[in-house]
Order: sequence, then C-alpha cells, then structure tokens
Amino acid sequence: MKPTDFAYHLSCFLTVYLAVQRNLSKNTIQSYRDTFSLLLRYFYDSKNIPPEKIGIGIIGKESVEEFLLWLEAERGSGVSSRNQRLAAIHAFFRYLQCEKPEYMHHCQRILSIPLKRAPIKPPAYLSGEEMGMLLSLPDMQTRRGRRDATMLSLLYDSGARVQELADLTPRNLRLESPCYITLTGKGRKTRHVPIMKQTAALLASYLKEQRIDATEKLDCPLFFNCWNEKLTRQGVAYIIRKYSGELATHIKISAHVFRHSKAMALTQADVNPIYIRDILGHSDLKTTAIYSKSNIEMKRRALEKVDDKAVPDAQDWTSDDGLMDFLKSLGK
Repeated sequence: MKPTDFAYHLSCFLTVYLAVQRNLSKNTIQSYRDTFSLLLRYFYDSKNIPPEKIGIGIIGKESVEEFLLWLEAERGSGVSSRNQRLAAIHAFFRYLQCEKPEYMHHCQRILSIPLKRAPIKPPAYLSGEEMGMLLSLPDMQTRRGRRDATMLSLLYDSGARVQELADLTPRNLRLESPCYITLTGKGRKTRHVPIMKQTAALLASYLKEQRIDATEKLDCPLFFNCWNEKLTRQGVAYIIRKYSGELATHIKISAHVFRHSKAMALTQADVNPIYIRDILGHSDLKTTAIYSKSNIEMKRRALEKVDDKAVPDAQDWTSDDGLMDFLKSLGK
C-alpha cells in the first residue's frame, strides 16, 4: 500500500525535523507523537477513517476544531492540555507549509485556530513545615527508605523537574564545597544548581551505600528501581504518592509541587528573582514572577513597609456616651 502524503510528511516531521534539525529531546518528540496518535484515534473513532486513509486534505480547520472539542468532551482534557495538542498541530503545519508551499493556504487556515485562554491558577505548594514533615516520612532504617529520603530531599532542594532528576548520574554531582548538581532541562540547556550541605551529605552516604561512586560508574543512573533500572518519571511519581498519602494536606502532591515549594521558599526569603529563575531553569523572568504574585505573606510585608497616614486609627466609639445615647434614642 502506497503511504499517504500525511504519513510521509508526519514521519519526516517527527524523525528528521524535530529529532535531527531541531535536536529536541526524546520526551518533547514523544509529546508531539502522542498528539498525532490522538488525532488518528479521533478520526477512526468519530469518523470511521483508518490511519492509512488519512491524507493532508482530510485534516482541515474544521476537523481540527472538532478534534479539540473531542479532547475536552470525550477525554476530559483541560485547557492547558488542549492548547498543548493544538500547539503540536500548529508546529506540524508550520513545517508543512515550508516543505509544500502548494498547501500554504490549507496550513494557514489551521494555523489561524487560536489557543484558548486559560485561567491563571496560583501554583500549589507546601509550606516549609509541611515539606519538612513529608521529607521525614521515609524510613531511614531501611535501604529503600534511605534512597527515597535522598531522592525527595534532592528533588526539593534543587527545584528540579522530575525528568531532570531521573536523568541524573553521579557525574552530575559535586559534593565538595561549593556543593552543586548539574541539571539538563528543556531545550537540552544545562545549569548548575547549588544544594545544601545536608543534601550533599545524604547523597554522599547514598553513593557509598549503593557502591556507585567508582569511576567506571559515573554515568550510571543515580536513582534506580528494584530491577536496577533507571527510575522513570512514573516511578518517582509513585514514590511521592506513597508518602504524600500520609500527609494531611488540601493539595494533590506531585513532583512539580516540590518545585513550586522550593520556588516559593526562595521567594519568601527575598532571594533575587533572577537567581530563582536561573535555579529553576526558567527561560523568562515572567514565569518566575508568578510566585511573587501568589504569595500573600510577601504582599502583606510590602504593605507594612509603607507608612501611610491617610487611613485614620481605629477608635472605640462605644465609649462615647453622647453618641451611645443618640443611637439608643433612634430605636424608640
């Protein structure tokens, strides 16, 4: 069977353009792939069109808009997930109009579909006391408990994304003063993040116990499961759920909550936002500013710094006998 034009160009987009020309990470390419897997499933389930029959002409503006509605109605996708899928589709058709100029009008109609505005939610985070309680839950008397305590402490102390943590190797650690770790984040950008001495001590003990401090093991995974395989994002999420279930809190704790909690702790300590941006690996300072906007305590301290004399002091009007007599007379 001859492949369709859509199949050919999608394969080139995923395997050549994204992987070779853009040099995007495996996780990013997988996210693009998942979008088109859902798009193919939509055409099959809703329109009874199998993947081998789908050509570029079939995927028009109207069908993409219907696909987005299907994501929200049938799969329960939120606005951010819907926008993420649309951004992947936009990227493909932006690529296609350069490869096949004869499809330019068709592509630009799809590119005109706007992202949906989403309400900006304040980041969910744990207080210092709550985080301290969570990090104290692993059983330090067991080998696995010591691994979990080390991993969760590093996740919080570094503010790392979960994939950045999973990708760490002993080579990425510097446990001598000044202690820091090297993280590789979005866009394959690396950054050095300082860590506390307590976290460095936990890591040193962990490396010694696991016997992965030898030179020939510098590139092995830092954290691994019971099968001696690299701990995945799902594995990290499972460990977090195991301990967070013991903590009474109103929020659902995920790896990103650790990151938000670290960012908020730095913000509350009046750390320069530029330093916070560099620690978290944000590309834009506007992303970092959300923590300052969300912190009520910081707003309160800022207001207290203003010695505003326009607002009068409160007075106890109940001690004014004349006023009290007047008010009582109104009820007669």
